[in-house]
Formats: sequence, C-alpha cells, structure tokens
Amino acid sequence: MRYPLVFIPGMMCDSRLFQPQINEFSKQYMVCAAPASSSDTIENISSEILRYLPTKFTLIGLSMGGILAMEIIKKVPERVMKIVLMDTNYKSETAEIKSRRLPQIKLANEGRLEDIMCQQIQNNYLRTDKKNQEIFDLCLSMATGLGKEIFINQSKALSSRKDYKSTLKNIKVPSLIICGEYDRLCPIKVHMEMESLIENSTLEIIPDAAHLPTLEQPAYLNKILDEWLLQ
Repeated sequence: MRYPLVFIPGMMCDSRLFQPQINEFSKQYMVCAAPASSSDTIENISSEILRYLPTKFTLIGLSMGGILAMEIIKKVPERVMKIVLMDTNYKSETAEIKSRRLPQIKLANEGRLEDIMCQQIQNNYLRTDKKNQEIFDLCLSMATGLGKEIFINQSKALSSRKDYKSTLKNIKVPSLIICGEYDRLCPIKVHMEMESLIENSTLEIIPDAAHLPTLEQPAYLNKILDEWLLQ
C-alpha cells in the first residue's frame, strides 16, 4: 500500500527543501510538507505537526526534520508505516553547539538573521569546495522568509532536545537512513550508529552531497527513495 508521504524540513527551511522530491512523488503518492511551528520545544512542534497529518503515513525528515520525525514515531508508532531519517542526529545537543545558540539569538534580535544564516549555510550545509550559489540563495530565501521568531524558537527546541537512542531501538517499521558523503554537521559516523540501533534499517550514502542531498543530488536521491518505497 502507498501511504501518504510526510516531508519535515530542517531548521529554517520550508517545503522548498524537498521540492524535487515533492515534484516527483506527488505523481504517485499523496504528499504533504509539515508547516513551520511557533513552538519552542521538539515535543510541542511535533504535536503541532501531528494535527495536520493523515491517520497513517511515511515520514521523511531532514536534519531538524529528522529529529521531529523521531519524536513523532516515539509518540505515535502505530501511525508511522515507514520512516526516512536524513542528515540528522539522534543525540542531544553538545555543550559546544549549545553555547553558540544564545549569541546567535542575540544577533537575530538585533536584526542580523541574514548574517547568521549566510554563515550557517556556507559552513554547515554545503560543500566548501564546490559552488552551489543557487542552493545557497534558496536556503537564504527560506530562512529570511521564516524570520527571526522561528529561528529563535527552533534554536531553543534544538538546544533542549532529548537523546533518541531508545526511540531508535524501538522502531519496528522499515527505516531508511540517508547521509550526504560530505555532511559536516551530521557526519556519516552518526548515521552508521543509527543504522546499528534500528533493527530493520538501510543506510545510503549520497555521493557529491553535504547536508542537503535533496537539493544537491535530487535525481540520485529520488531513485533511492523510489526503489525503497516500493519494497
């Protein structure tokens, strides 16, 4: 049975993060993308998302979207038929990254969200050895469109998130773990750990991609998703 596909974008991203996938899979599946939330915890954001979702579905989350997907399958495992966790991290936030959040929030409140996001996109999202101006511009457009309040709330939610190791161990549905070959933010090692924790899981490494394979390697990724969804 082809269950609806639910795409959950990463931090400061909207449905355009998955536009190549939405364009492709909406021909065969009911497709929806989770809207941005005004809440500031992973638990509350996931509860808001659940209000919009069908009874049963396949979850596809990237980065923060993957964290939200883990929270959703923890909350309602009976409703998730398959799950794709992409360029994400099951661990709670490290003290080092957490220490950067307050200065960033201060800058956002000073009207410097665009400066923060330019640095984030360049340093964490894309390959440093390759020009990806179109993707860079799209990421910046998504972030500035969402605005500083969403940035602040998402920063707080990520900072206070829990470890999902036990959640991954309890997943019983088919699971696809995806990571860009050059992802610096959520490296391959973390995804290998996730594969080892989930009983019925497959790991795919996307070549020539960093943190955003949905945009960096859309055709390659779509082929992997298509074949896996039909299994």
